[in-house]
Amino acid sequence: MRGALYGTTAAAGVGLLQYKRGTAPHGERGLLIRAIVQACEDAGVDPAEVDGFCSYGFDHNQPDYLTAELGTKELHFSNMMWGAGGGGLLGAFEAAAMAIATGQAEIVAVYRSLAQGDSGRLANAVIAHHVNNHSASAGLVTPAIVCGLRAQRMILEHGFPWSAIEALVRADYYHGSRNPDAVAYGKPLDIETYRAGRKITGPLRLFDCSRENDGAGVVLMTSAERARDLRKAPVYLLGAAQGSQKGWGNLIENDLDYASAGFESVARRLWQKTGLGPEDIDVTQLYENFTPQAVATLVDHGMTSWESVGEDLVFENLIAPNGRMPLNTDGGNLACGFIHGINIVVEAVRQLRGESANPVPDAKTCLVTGGPGSRINTSAVFANEVP
Repeated sequence: MRGALYGTTAAAGVGLLQYKRGTAPHGERGLLIRAIVQACEDAGVDPAEVDGFCSYGFDHNQPDYLTAELGTKELHFSNMMWGAGGGGLLGAFEAAAMAIATGQAEIVAVYRSLAQGDSGRLANAVIAHHVNNHSASAGLVTPAIVCGLRAQRMILEHGFPWSAIEALVRADYYHGSRNPDAVAYGKPLDIETYRAGRKITGPLRLFDCSRENDGAGVVLMTSAERARDLRKAPVYLLGAAQGSQKGWGNLIENDLDYASAGFESVARRLWQKTGLGPEDIDVTQLYENFTPQAVATLVDHGMTSWESVGEDLVFENLIAPNGRMPLNTDGGNLACGFIHGINIVVEAVRQLRGESANPVPDAKTCLVTGGPGSRINTSAVFANEVP
């Protein structure tokens, strides 16, 4: 049975600003205001009509800080999704959809803004929320170290070939180098450069790690009915899921399935809510904080298996326009930029509208994931029509 939110809401406008870390011309709030205005122009609505705001990942920009500058007529709904980093990414869209479907708000801006001048280095900001004395005493003081441990377990337990990782990185940079919005625009990555990247921690090298950069991204959500009357073609939210499985949580790196990305229950409920399965997905936008976790995300969602990762995750399969499982068509967190993943939802909307720099022909459905390895993970499916 499909979920109650199936196809009831849609993305109507998007805005995205990105800069090299530490170089943004505005602070986080200034970037965000401009991205919201950009999204409203994209949708053809007055920024003052936005009456709801949702964010995630400890964003500092409370709605009451935004309303005066936007000229908001009335604020009806505000929400912050739990979950570290990008773990709550698609949960924010689920919250927006629930608010719209229940009449709490009409137009909801889902956003994330980051600027090093305000937040400091991203690693330090994230760790401030997660590292306890137990972890710090063992040397677990950055996200890369924590995820490196999990990656090493994946490799030892599942024995998948590193060629799958290399293919994913190459695909990200292939798409990013062709995307004018990407930090890696015009900068393709060859396999020799990838392999020569300096070691960061455990099995992770430089290009296995998500970028740090300044920027803001916004997706405007509204009812499916209203979206059909706006400037751009609507992109419908078919369903979203959030949460975690048994034995997963703040267990000091002692999760029952330490070699997974933690999406098992989230993915199962997502397919139930949408009535779809992995075979129905035309393109995927992965939140890849670190590359092994991205591979595990695909496995958890049934897009591949540990036994077939080496066969499925080859460069030719992963790139637009002709790959049979294209992913991260904007370049993803590795090559497009890293604003806690909001850019991959912007790309999902653009891809399904036919506006992507790396179009997938006739793409109708897009899987988007947030996490992985977070204590709370989220996933969603968007589509350009309601099946």
